[in-house]
Amino acid sequence: MRLSYPTSIKIIRVPCTGKVDILHIMRSFEKGADGVYVVGCREGDCHYNSGNFRARKRVEQAQQLLDTIGIGGHRVRMCNLSSSDGPLFVKYAQEMHEKILEAGPNPIKLAKKKAKAA
Repeated sequence: MRLSYPTSIKIIRVPCTGKVDILHIMRSFEKGADGVYVVGCREGDCHYNSGNFRARKRVEQAQQLLDTIGIGGHRVRMCNLSSSDGPLFVKYAQEMHEKILEAGPNPIKLAKKKAKAA
């Protein structure tokens, strides 16, 4: 089965989503990402016991921080899937892509472009 998701989505593999730190999420926005979509194991099925719970907490912290600084916490999302949930991964990826298109470009990226043009 060949599934396709938007080409704008770049996958970065990590051994466990518990390794995804809030700094990684924030650095993604600093480098120009318009959104971040973290996909971890189903809750309770983490190979590293509680990695997906740590990731969810960090995603929530990133959402709060992004809301505070005016970028928008809606640009970060976490989903819990199993490796057999390919069609669901694609569905969530498409939903995230559409949400980011509605939100528009990352304000940091726009500010950097304006600063270069000046």
